[in-house]
Amino acid sequence: MHRHHTENLIQADALLFGRVTYEMMEAGWRSPASPGARPDWMEPFAQTINAAKKYVVSSTLEQVDWNAELVRGDLGKAVQQLKRESGKGLFVGGVKLPLALTELGLIDEFEFVVHPRLAGHGPTLFEGLSKHVDLKLVSRVEFGSGAVAMRYEPKR
Repeated sequence: MHRHHTENLIQADALLFGRVTYEMMEAGWRSPASPGARPDWMEPFAQTINAAKKYVVSSTLEQVDWNAELVRGDLGKAVQQLKRESGKGLFVGGVKLPLALTELGLIDEFEFVVHPRLAGHGPTLFEGLSKHVDLKLVSRVEFGSGAVAMRYEPKR
């Protein structure tokens, strides 16, 4: 799974996070980690996410670092500008930001990873979406763990 996510990050020009996701990812992955803090097989992902350019959508943060820039103002206009600048694309993570970008019609591709565990709690993806979005399956990858990554494009 970490290899898969590392490959995904390598394919993006930059990562786009909301404040909560940015702070969570920074806390978990920012280098240097103390010796033995994570197993060796996590290091390629850690190195990739550390090196990645990041944009953070936040009206409350005063500044960011970790190879990041703040995105303020009109979300739609800001993301449209970032999409025009990027060559390989942006990766977005989180819960609230993907919902907002979906409402604006700014997500070109979705990837959902289904893990073989029922949790019974946690955030609900796309809760409150104002209208349904029909998707077309583009690819799927099955992992030895039983998890399945499915990639979709919005039907136009």
